[in-house]
Amino acid sequence: MASTQVLAEATKYTSFGWIGYIIIGGLAGWLASKFLGTDAQQGILLNVLFGVVGGLIGGFLLKFVWHSSGGFWFTFISALIGASILIWLWKLISKK
Repeated sequence: MASTQVLAEATKYTSFGWIGYIIIGGLAGWLASKFLGTDAQQGILLNVLFGVVGGLIGGFLLKFVWHSSGGFWFTFISALIGASILIWLWKLISKK
């Protein structure tokens, strides 16, 4: 029940549905993997996963900084920042 509440909370602040999150998350995850040089190792599914999860985490954190949310650019930038952080952490963990 807790996970559905978190997802409902995340979608409450933007006008995008699940398909929009997947598309924007996929683009953000792909772009973050290009910046961090991990695109060849990850593939499309991991790019989308990092982008969507990063978007949820990034959106949650950025809403406290900007005190507002919603719209394409907020969603994309938060997904890009969150995906970049997740990919960076993945690189740190996978090296060991």
